[in-house]
Amino acid sequence: MYQNEQLTAAISNVRKSTGVTCFQVALTPGGHPALLATTDPADNLSKKTAEQLSAFFSQGYATGLLHLSVAIQDKTLPISIKFWRQFSRLFITSLCYMTGGSTVMLAAVQPPVFPMIEMENLLATAPFMAGSEYLNADVLQSLWEDLWQALLATLQKSALDFTAWLTQYDSTWKQVGRICFHLAENKRDPNAPFAFLATYVTHLSQQGTLSYVPLGRALQEYTQDQRQLLALLLPIQKAGQSNEFLKQLIDTGSIFKPLAWRAKEAYQLLQAIPLLEEAGIVVKTPDWWKATHAAHPKVAVTMGKKETSHLGLDALLDFQINLCLPNGMLLQDDEIASILSAGTGLIQLKGQWVAVDHEKLGEVLSHWKKIARQVEKEGLSFADALRMTAGLTPLQNGAPLPIDIATWSQTIAGDWLQEVLTRLRQPEQALEKTLPALLKKHFCASLRPYQVVGVQWLWTLYQMKLGACLADDMGLGKTIQVLALLTLIRHHPLTQSKVKHPHLLVLPASLLGNWQMEFQKFAPGLRLKMIHASMTDSPILLDTAPDLSGIDLVITTYTYASKLNWLKEINWDLLVLDEAQAIKNPAAKQSQAIKALKSQRRLVLTGTPIENRLMDLWSLFDFVAPGLLGSNRAFAKYGKNTEEAGAFNAALRRLISPYILRRLKSDKRIIADLPDKTELQTYCNLSKTQSVLYQQAVLQLTRELETVDDDMKRRGLVLAYLSRFKQICNHPNQWSGQGAFNPQDSGKFLRLGELCEEIAARQEKVLIFTQFREIIPALEQYLFSVFGQAGLTLDGSTPIKERTKRVNAFQQECGPPFFILSLKAGGTGLTLTHASHVIHFDRWWNPAVENQATDRAYRIGQKKNVLVHKFVCLGTIEEKIDDMLRAKQSLASDIIGEPAVAMLTEMSDNDLLAMVSLDIHSVLTEKET
Repeated sequence: MYQNEQLTAAISNVRKSTGVTCFQVALTPGGHPALLATTDPADNLSKKTAEQLSAFFSQGYATGLLHLSVAIQDKTLPISIKFWRQFSRLFITSLCYMTGGSTVMLAAVQPPVFPMIEMENLLATAPFMAGSEYLNADVLQSLWEDLWQALLATLQKSALDFTAWLTQYDSTWKQVGRICFHLAENKRDPNAPFAFLATYVTHLSQQGTLSYVPLGRALQEYTQDQRQLLALLLPIQKAGQSNEFLKQLIDTGSIFKPLAWRAKEAYQLLQAIPLLEEAGIVVKTPDWWKATHAAHPKVAVTMGKKETSHLGLDALLDFQINLCLPNGMLLQDDEIASILSAGTGLIQLKGQWVAVDHEKLGEVLSHWKKIARQVEKEGLSFADALRMTAGLTPLQNGAPLPIDIATWSQTIAGDWLQEVLTRLRQPEQALEKTLPALLKKHFCASLRPYQVVGVQWLWTLYQMKLGACLADDMGLGKTIQVLALLTLIRHHPLTQSKVKHPHLLVLPASLLGNWQMEFQKFAPGLRLKMIHASMTDSPILLDTAPDLSGIDLVITTYTYASKLNWLKEINWDLLVLDEAQAIKNPAAKQSQAIKALKSQRRLVLTGTPIENRLMDLWSLFDFVAPGLLGSNRAFAKYGKNTEEAGAFNAALRRLISPYILRRLKSDKRIIADLPDKTELQTYCNLSKTQSVLYQQAVLQLTRELETVDDDMKRRGLVLAYLSRFKQICNHPNQWSGQGAFNPQDSGKFLRLGELCEEIAARQEKVLIFTQFREIIPALEQYLFSVFGQAGLTLDGSTPIKERTKRVNAFQQECGPPFFILSLKAGGTGLTLTHASHVIHFDRWWNPAVENQATDRAYRIGQKKNVLVHKFVCLGTIEEKIDDMLRAKQSLASDIIGEPAVAMLTEMSDNDLLAMVSLDIHSVLTEKET
């Protein structure tokens, strides 16, 4: 079983240092719940509960979950902990039904089967919490099996049987599953179409199945033991005190006999199910009756049968009200008349038994007729229809349907709307055959199959004038999919002849270089306008737009988008936000400024999980599809940890699913399309301080080259300056050796922070390699602030034994999230396969050495696709050497790498200065994000 000692130590340290008792249970990428300290007041626990959870989870995640189900009795818990308690209690309850409260030893029986319906319900109603993206049926099934092993180990250690172990925490568990009421259809007798039998469980058979015995036999078996008989019948007696029908069965002794019933008696028993289950009695009913969604006629609300002539969230759809059976089959007029004329109880329609409750049916019809009148006046928008099909009220208040209304209603997407939703939710099923040919002709890249699906999905939403959130995992190619979309818009026959406004792309300043390089490489035919001081010689005016005639795309940063007034005056065709988590705070001025921009369509890109925090999700969708999720206040109200939260979460997932496309690197559907490792050039801009220091170094090298007259001295001079240029590119203070390492002073630090924020949000791990030992402490301190926890470092001074300890710590699932290594000390001989990212913070200029370092993560034992990020400062010698290395990457390493440094020392002065000179248009001239 997995042991989480480091996590416990970390929690203990947090409590000792800060007194914090805020915790959540997060799901790790490996599919294991982990107890993590937080600073969110909503995650606050009592001191006693926090200590209990820490102690339980220190013994392993399965042991932690097991005891969470029975030992933690708090009624109010953080939403993530409450969810995992629900899951583990389902496991315990299944065991109670299986054992019937007997003292059977569990080691001799088969583990309980995970009920499929309950699994689906857990997945649908799971809260938005850390690790939501890793939650699926396979993970729950695996955890269910882990709980079984943890329980067996716990019972063996305690020397108790299951019932005794349970009742030491809560005696009510002992009553679960002892008596069972069976109700079945009796199709042979139309006058008495139901049969009833009460049983109790005596033991488990050798095959591990329950042995049911008629309850009447207990009167014979317990003749000599009245106390045992009274204990057995106690749940029935308890239920009978609150229900007259059950009381009559007990008083007349009928409860001990098989009974033939009319529909009236069957209905009375079905109505009493909640009371019986509360008393600890199991009730087995026909398949068509479920206590949580009883079989009764429903009000069927159908929307979008016909195609709308107008597209977008405000498109108006048709709306119809009818009655249907639980399976969705619509009823005819004569069948509706039968329902209305029948008394309250069970009736049979189309071969199905349904319960009729005139009062409830009238309330639900009244609710929908009121909405119908409102729709008749105002129309039903596409957004309202999506809200209703998801189980939310229409007209933008964002509330879930009242439980009574939802239970007695069935919202149905009509033919046209269903076709649209299928195309959006399952884009791989609706690929347009003409798209690959168009892209092959106009786009300079071959897309992977899952990327073609992504472009098709984006194109469908674009055509429908709907917003989109492309949330693919880092490294799956969000940028290239957007470039392909823009190429399609430019060349597709459906859009080519239309007068189009330009598109606008807003991104962090640190990504300007990356996007510019990708455009030049993959979509050189698109006409760009870069709005940034580092990208143009022309002045950028606050109120006057430049000439945009013939421009396909304008690219600018969040800072410029917040202050340039003319950007707000243009009605952009497609407005794209990269790293869209920049607007996750709806109250921030930057978020409000971005949302004020006008556009016909909107698209956000983010590699950060959008479901970890509910209000972040609202803010993103307030941009993507304004009004879809209702008001901020209403959304926050229903998203809180209340009884309505489960239904709200399930409805919310259904509502946003057409607008979100997210594929993980671990997704079985796409992993075959991916290489085992993906190498990415990560371009960084210099800060103003860096560019000044770099330019000064170039000028100083120029003067010194004029005075040196010895080849050896000249070689030493060049090598010294090469190292100096690298240090300045890393951080100005690495070269100067003075002051603190302010991240804002280094383009590499800023880009490292952005990357690691995504990695931290996904609970993944990263290796960072540098050839400069002196910068490791600054990197460690900075990444501590990003991850919120300490990482590991390793350099030439680290003792051998300590290296082994640190490697082992990193290889633990909940071990430190980052490991900073000097290239010489950590580049060989270590196995660090828990990292799914490798960052080369500075370059060795020798691919063989870099590849050896990368292979610390990418080697036998690695089960993930590894992303390799190679940092390159634009406009500097780093970019020029990188271009040279990639141009010669097919040659042997004796042509590039170490000899490349020697080659630089042997260049003429003019060639050398051309190599190291600064391209001023590729660096930032101001600090911004």
